[in-house]
Amino acid sequence: MTAPSKLAGCAGAGAVVLVALPYGIRALRAKSSRSDSSSSGQGASAAKEFGGTPGAFSTMLSLPGVIGFLYYACSRDFVMKGLDFGSLARVKLPGPEELISTKALGVCVGWLGFQALLERLLPGPVVEGVDLAPAGGSGRLKYCMNGHKAFWVSILALGSQFFSEAGQQRLSWVYDNFPQLAGASTLIALGLSAKLYWDSFLPGKLLARGGDTGSPVYDFFIGRELNPRIALPGLDFDLKMFCELRPGLIGWVALNMGMAAKQLQATGTVSGSMLLVNFMQALYVWDGLYQEQACLTMMDITTDGFGFMLAFGDLAWVPFTYGVQARYLVDHDPGLSKGTLALTALVGLAGYTIFRRSNSEKDAFRRDPTAPEVRHLKTMEVTNSLTGKPTKLLISGWWGLARKINYTGDWLMSWAWSMTCGCPFLGDGSLLPYFYPIYFAVLLIHRAGRDDHFCHQKYGKGWDEYKKKVPYVFAPYLV
Repeated sequence: MTAPSKLAGCAGAGAVVLVALPYGIRALRAKSSRSDSSSSGQGASAAKEFGGTPGAFSTMLSLPGVIGFLYYACSRDFVMKGLDFGSLARVKLPGPEELISTKALGVCVGWLGFQALLERLLPGPVVEGVDLAPAGGSGRLKYCMNGHKAFWVSILALGSQFFSEAGQQRLSWVYDNFPQLAGASTLIALGLSAKLYWDSFLPGKLLARGGDTGSPVYDFFIGRELNPRIALPGLDFDLKMFCELRPGLIGWVALNMGMAAKQLQATGTVSGSMLLVNFMQALYVWDGLYQEQACLTMMDITTDGFGFMLAFGDLAWVPFTYGVQARYLVDHDPGLSKGTLALTALVGLAGYTIFRRSNSEKDAFRRDPTAPEVRHLKTMEVTNSLTGKPTKLLISGWWGLARKINYTGDWLMSWAWSMTCGCPFLGDGSLLPYFYPIYFAVLLIHRAGRDDHFCHQKYGKGWDEYKKKVPYVFAPYLV
């Protein structure tokens, strides 16, 4: 059997699993425990996102294939030049045996265990999340904020491997086994999603708004339970918060370091582009972990259920697609001049400045609107229809410029990462390292639309008035 026919068979088997698994779980669990879970009461009438059940199924089936495409269309032996999409017909398709291995699965499980151990053992302040009452629950969940310490322990442990050839070899293993690691991470995400969906039918579970539609495939994808936790002594282990920031984001940096080690082994040096993209992306990840508490007010934590969408996104999609630039540079480094690298760094710095200052302003205002750094800001009062309580929205400062000004900074950073790979239309350049900013633009537009929809539901006409005062979404006077 040829590789294409084997892959087609795997895709067919995957399609069967993605339908049979949620329907099987639903049949075994839903009937006896459905009424014991707490939900928003929307049920089958809840509006479905992502194209509903067909869109959810297509997304689950196709996204692992996108990871594979980015690898095999941008590898050591083949890379699409410029916009030469016709050359993709020459890509050598892998057999299923190339997409997973027991060793890769063991490495991924070990990495998850290591990060979970750090989450349990490292000290950090314990803080409360948002009030669960608007979601149908009660009280506030507690979280230990030690993510940035886990980042440094992980990076120091990995960085120490650069000081010996044997250590460099261990790090570069991730380059040589990249598709197997991606396959193992996808399998783990699928298994976790099944466990989450199964447990969501247990008594007393708080279900996410829009996660209990009655469509097993859609609910499996979008996430049924809002805050799945494992009961442990001292402080419960929050699965969604853990996966949101720890194994995938730090794993992304770990993969990048492995790419730098591989380039060092192959060429005897680490290029300016490789150093810059490693630094910029590590800074981005560290920032997210250092500002870990801000994550507690993000839609992923406060609103979305935990299902395949977030599990796969956190554990497989982020580490194996966001770092495509470093992997590309191992074999196709453009040898950029110092001036070009400096310009690239400036674009990244500008994006980071917008991203960090706007988010810091928002977080400071949420913590204490009377704090010296934010008390001068103008606000508009609206009523939260879910709680009946008034709340204030910023209409000056960074958030008076545009409603999603932080997304603009985020997007600028993504362009800087890809710029380290050179111009896609010059010489042997390729468009594929620019996959992330192109994809990210679509993601951010979709996120902005989702947020606009939820805020309109929450604030009603008040949200319409707010949009008149802050008319731009991403950049003032542009869009």
